[in-house]
Amino acid sequence: MKTLLRQLGWFVAVGCAAAATHWLSAVIGIAAFDLMPYLANFIGWSIALLVSFSGHYLLTFRYQSKSLGPAIRRFFAVSLGGFAINELVFIYLLHSTAIPYYWLLAIILAAVAALTFVLSRYWAFQHKG
Repeated sequence: MKTLLRQLGWFVAVGCAAAATHWLSAVIGIAAFDLMPYLANFIGWSIALLVSFSGHYLLTFRYQSKSLGPAIRRFFAVSLGGFAINELVFIYLLHSTAIPYYWLLAIILAAVAALTFVLSRYWAFQHKG
């Protein structure tokens, strides 16, 4: 139980850093460079992926981590799946609601985080034995 609580603490800290990176990159892309929101969202995710993997590999799941290669491949799959959900919901809600894009993105990032934790803990960084 202590390990799970420590992992949850690191997951929240790393996740907040990655989500802030994602959100800030997307908002800057839209506001400063006039990018389409879905493109800015993709760029934000790409940048945040580096923050997220590094933090989770070195901090959150350091005691149960697979070797680097398998962990990168599995975490990329988890992150890409989470991003696909994020992007599809983001595009849908951009067109079907009047909620500002920055609020939509913040809500979606928080919602996808729980799924990412479970898949990362029990698959992406899990040892076989």
